[in-house]
Amino acid sequence: MLIEIQSPPKLKKGALRTYPLGGLGEVGRNMTVYEFDGKLLIVDCGVLFPEVEQPGIDLILPDITLLDNRLQDIVGVVLTHGHEDHIGGIPYLLKRRADIPLYGSQLTLALVAAKCKEHRLQPKLNVVAEGDRVAAGGGFDLEFVAVNHSIPDALAVAIRTPAGLVLATGDFKMDQLPLDGRITDLRAFARLGEEGVDLFQTDSTNADIPGFTPLEKEIGPVLESVIAGTPGKVVVASFSSHVHRVQQVLEAAAHNQRKVVLLGRSMLRNMKIAEELGYLDVPPGVLVTLKDAEEIPDEHLVYMSTGSQGEPMAVLSRIVKGNHQVSVSHGDTVILASSLIPGNENAVFRVIDGLMRLGAKVVHKGNARVHVSGHAAAGELLYCYNIVQPKNVMPIHGEYRHLVANAALAIETGVPTTRTLICQNGTVVDLQDGRAKITGQLEVGSLYVDGQTVGKVTDDDLHERRVLGTEGFVSIITVVSKKTGQIVSGPDIHTKGMAEDDSEFDVIKPKIVNGIQDAFQAAKRDGAAAPDRQKLQQVVRRIVGRWVGTKLRRRAMIVPVVVEVD
Repeated sequence: MLIEIQSPPKLKKGALRTYPLGGLGEVGRNMTVYEFDGKLLIVDCGVLFPEVEQPGIDLILPDITLLDNRLQDIVGVVLTHGHEDHIGGIPYLLKRRADIPLYGSQLTLALVAAKCKEHRLQPKLNVVAEGDRVAAGGGFDLEFVAVNHSIPDALAVAIRTPAGLVLATGDFKMDQLPLDGRITDLRAFARLGEEGVDLFQTDSTNADIPGFTPLEKEIGPVLESVIAGTPGKVVVASFSSHVHRVQQVLEAAAHNQRKVVLLGRSMLRNMKIAEELGYLDVPPGVLVTLKDAEEIPDEHLVYMSTGSQGEPMAVLSRIVKGNHQVSVSHGDTVILASSLIPGNENAVFRVIDGLMRLGAKVVHKGNARVHVSGHAAAGELLYCYNIVQPKNVMPIHGEYRHLVANAALAIETGVPTTRTLICQNGTVVDLQDGRAKITGQLEVGSLYVDGQTVGKVTDDDLHERRVLGTEGFVSIITVVSKKTGQIVSGPDIHTKGMAEDDSEFDVIKPKIVNGIQDAFQAAKRDGAAAPDRQKLQQVVRRIVGRWVGTKLRRRAMIVPVVVEVD
């Protein structure tokens, strides 16, 4: 369901407004804004990684440009956990206003601080823990609740204002035997439910999966078995922030008398932080450097790398291309210890194919239990709805089908359909007197990061890049007398990215000449001024574009250059 762009009315006195700038209808770049009494609170500010149809793009941010006129109204940013899709956009927000207070757990803010250091930023950090209550200012009273996820120290946040109580789960699941012993605090959920949750914003990522998410502890024995059965080296690819998975790999390697090498700048940085803060327990003597590994036989090595989503510049893709110090061949095993993020399927399958061509055995979630999700499945969400008993529900975090599935679960537990809001990025929801209503729709776009450039690349630019990459490029240079319309030089035609030789375009050169001269003659006949350079370029583009489309069945980028001389 698409909601038409509609400016929301002025926020009524005493009401709370919320609107997502990312994370709905997609998996990534999560960010939600809350407004009360003229002040703004933000929960999360993450990134989305580009897909094939976004060539040259490094990251995609929430549309934080919508906040440019209200940066001074922001009282703080709550960060629910340390995954990139929740914290990756923070440096770009802080470059707009550097002193915005950040609230998050110890590990989350340590990861943020390291990220900000790379951008030469010194964030204003406020470490919180489960059970803490903080007055963030502007009428926002925050309470933090422990939740279990695929990274330690994840938090849900209860946002109290005079308009009502909002409970935002962040990403979570209900693992009853977590590796770190830290379970989702359902007692706190129940207590908040008894107080009265006016709006429940809950993770939708696995809402369409029945039952319960498997336990993390089931992964360790599988990893140990795969490593034990590999005669050569083992490469395990995972997210660089998945501390629990790295812990399991370290333990499995130690049990098999193997050393572990961490590969990838983000993996090394994050695990160093996790170890220093006590979230990662490294068995003595297990970790070695890449240089040390040169002297160790393959059968005694495990490499822990990034690149489980097929990212072109990550370690695993570089191994496939043969431009990394680590290589794989017959006798080696590669374990993809992560879920497929929607949109990354083709990239991941290309990496798997490449690894198998090199002779490696590839173990992944499809053929072994080497990963479990960090998100609550339908059964867990039903428990939450029955415990919290919210007055209104707004599913967040997930593609549209996930939001719909989550809304259906809420309705099954008794939440009225009219109070279950399926929204999209930019949908404005106002909460007043215990009732949440959609009151408008903001025009929310994507903010692209391309190298050092942020926000200057447009969808039109990406369209041109796709055309260049798939259809080719044709340039036509023609020198014309601006008085007579006679061709002084050219047309010279050059192509790039096309199978046809430039000489095959000779057939349309006379048509270009005739087209230019016809334009001059028509102007003279009508008593009008001679056609200018822009009009002549349009004539050339039309002639060449029509010929390329008809004869070559291509939609190449046509770039005509007309030079006028006296």
